[in-house]
Amino acid sequence: MNAWTTATNADFRGPLDVTRAATAVLDARGLVIGWSPAARKLLGYPPEDIVGRPVDTFLPDADRPAADGPRTAGEPAAIETRTARHADGHRLPVAVTRCPLTDAPPGAETAPAQVLVATALGDLQAWESRQAMLHGLATQSPVGLALYDSTLRLTWFNTAYGREIGLPLRQLIGKRADELYPGMFVTEGYPTGLDTVMRQVLATGEPFLDLHFVGERPTDPGIEHVWSCSYYRLQAPDGRVLGVCEDSFDITDRYRAQRRLNLLVEAGRRIGTSLDMVGTAREVTEVAVPDFAASVTVDLLRSVLAGADAEPDGSGLPDLVRVAARSWYDPPDRPPHPPYPISYERGTPQYRSLSSGGMIRVDRTMVKPLRAGGALMGLVTFDRGDAPGVFDGGEIDLAAELVARAAVSMDNARRFTREHAAALTLQRNLLPQHLPPQSAVETAHRYLPSDDRAGVGGDWFDVIGLSGTRVGLVVGDVVGHGLQAAATMGRLRTTVRALARLDLAPDELLSRLDDLVGQTPEERAAGAVAAPGPDDMTAGVTCLYAVYDPVSRHCTMARAGHPPPAIVDLAGEVTFPDLPAGPPLGLGGLPFESWETELPAGSLLALFTDGLVQDRDRDVEAGLATLGEVLREHRQPLEELCDRALDALLPQGAAPDDAALLLVRTRELDARQVAAWELPAEPAAVATARELATRQLAEWGLAELSYATELVVSELVTNAVRHASGPVHLRLLRDLALVTEVSDTAHTSPHLRHSTYEDEGGRGLFIVAQLVQRWGTRYTPYGKTIWAEQAFPPHYPGAPRPVS
Repeated sequence: MNAWTTATNADFRGPLDVTRAATAVLDARGLVIGWSPAARKLLGYPPEDIVGRPVDTFLPDADRPAADGPRTAGEPAAIETRTARHADGHRLPVAVTRCPLTDAPPGAETAPAQVLVATALGDLQAWESRQAMLHGLATQSPVGLALYDSTLRLTWFNTAYGREIGLPLRQLIGKRADELYPGMFVTEGYPTGLDTVMRQVLATGEPFLDLHFVGERPTDPGIEHVWSCSYYRLQAPDGRVLGVCEDSFDITDRYRAQRRLNLLVEAGRRIGTSLDMVGTAREVTEVAVPDFAASVTVDLLRSVLAGADAEPDGSGLPDLVRVAARSWYDPPDRPPHPPYPISYERGTPQYRSLSSGGMIRVDRTMVKPLRAGGALMGLVTFDRGDAPGVFDGGEIDLAAELVARAAVSMDNARRFTREHAAALTLQRNLLPQHLPPQSAVETAHRYLPSDDRAGVGGDWFDVIGLSGTRVGLVVGDVVGHGLQAAATMGRLRTTVRALARLDLAPDELLSRLDDLVGQTPEERAAGAVAAPGPDDMTAGVTCLYAVYDPVSRHCTMARAGHPPPAIVDLAGEVTFPDLPAGPPLGLGGLPFESWETELPAGSLLALFTDGLVQDRDRDVEAGLATLGEVLREHRQPLEELCDRALDALLPQGAAPDDAALLLVRTRELDARQVAAWELPAEPAAVATARELATRQLAEWGLAELSYATELVVSELVTNAVRHASGPVHLRLLRDLALVTEVSDTAHTSPHLRHSTYEDEGGRGLFIVAQLVQRWGTRYTPYGKTIWAEQAFPPHYPGAPRPVS
């Protein structure tokens, strides 16, 4: 027997073992006749001072009988607590036991009669605690303990381990771990298989802690369990490897609770990342499969999917649309199916849930209604497939939490869908749907709303027919998104059209628009003017307004903080003119300036908003360069150029901001459609003007309009001669209508009024207004022009046809 075995056996026998405890041999008279070295060490008496002396020398009251009475030879000894006297006089608590020996022959008083064994009371108590611990580990501990020898065969296990495995030790002794748990696997990140784990522990001495094993318990088939196991090597004091100890604890409940918590955390992170009901439904399926269910489907009410309010209970079985479905065996790169109608037969769990309005659980299927504010939005179906077990109470609560989070996100998405649709409808109605054909220019346009996340913006464009065959070109941008931005855009577009009809110069039009934008809604209602408030959505509006005259081929433009247009000449050279920028509308305090250039017929003009050329990944200069490359092919059809510009600048089909593009190709009014004369400012010029106009109408085949035209010319020239100085200009334009223009150097404008019977004049302009479709006044730096339009006679063959 080696030293380790001896020490181990002694420890199991305890501190009262005679091989290690203080031992005294007593004769029948109670005299010490034998004294061990351990006794000298404990009590301090050398043998020569104690042998032959009575036992009460070191153990007072030694003759006191044992608590359980006298014992005969061979009986188990009781352990008593006594107070011993040390050789130096101090008292020492000890534990004592006596072992009677064979009765001595008569008269042999010095023969051994009993053995007295003593140890320090603290040593005995510590040993008893260790023994209790070992007994508890073997019989009462909830942790399973198993010992494997150096060949990794089972040699012993405790009571808890036996309950887990469900078989007696005698049937399992000598088996390997992989034979005990054939279907168990180790979680990710560790060696696979128990045998591999234990061999690594034997070879390296490094323990494995908290390995998670998943499998079925022999006593509980069909239910998946999770164990937390630790492995460490057993070694003798001399270093010999004896085997491996396994600690195991069933953490199935804790593991499931942690998985549920992790799933809720993941749901909070991934569900509701976009204001899109279909996208949110797909996020629910991605989170729940496969960690919670083998397959998940989400069905929404068709009305809810369209943005309507959720339906209250009792409203009948609604129409459903399957918006998301996912299964654990789907390939990860499988594209989602588009939404499609779905219906359920009577008796199915989904039908029962719709009918009752509550949760339905049948076998491995659970159906939870999606609710928002108590009203039904749809259904979520969780299915475990072939997985063992049904949904327990904790899983039902988890499903309720997932569905509740999804319902909140979907309801937000539904509200956004409704508001976004309303904003899109408003914006669509406020923007020009079809630009009217113009003889002065050929146009094409594109408007691309911002993506769903950013919402509807306030970009707009317009083409406005003006007097004298001219055309007004507008592009603008309202800061912000949503209904307010769209409504502001509509108000500004209407205002620009109204101001343009006054034939204002571009810089003057922007100045008046700036005054209106700077007013708050209350001030606009009260007619007051003030600086914009900090929450005024119209502050920071940008706009560019241009006027093109097909007779002179001049284009005048001004801008308020807006990007300059692109101009492409007949040779294909692209320029972005450095016209005065001007401040954004609503800031006030700075003037606007007009810039004029000549555009030969066939020139290309591109007006756009910054959403077309700028985004978070591209600066303005790069966007303008890309647009210029597209516009160099200026001879291509304008519709094709619009498409190419969007493909090059917005290849994804959406942008964080709205993008508007208006392409304009200039035309020139044919000389045969224009007749102009300069007349002196004298009364005789009136007759001359009538004669010139009548002759020109006859040449154009419009003699039918001569009478009305003579009256218009007479009135307008007479007013010019009477109230102005300098020459008078008469011009006739044969465009989409017959336009008569009289220009002079005065800046006063005639006013239409009713004359009384006492007035000698004042009726002429009133008569003119009755003879023409429209009339008006526009001002120039050199004076004013009064114009009047007349419709051509029916079926007039010489009328120019507008080109779309």
